Amino acid sequence: MKDPIEGQGKEIDYHRYWKDMYEKEQEALANALEVNESHQKLNGKLQSRIIELEQENLELHADNKKLALQIEDKVNQMRRSGM
Repeated sequence: MKDPIEGQGKEIDYHRYWKDMYEKEQEALANALEVNESHQKLNGKLQSRIIELEQENLELHADNKKLALQIEDKVNQMRRSGM
């Protein structure tokens, strides 16, 4: 393994070096877990919103069909009445 502080003319303290590396990695992991948690919360909110919008879309589609049928009925009534 290559010396992490080779050529600096100091006595190498491997224990300190690896402890510092471990602490940096622990901090990076904690940050990643925090970001992951916030992303999961956001994704949950987005999924809920998608479900709401899909339901709204279905309702609007059904309303649109009803309106189209009502218009068709009115047009047919007008035709029958001679308009």
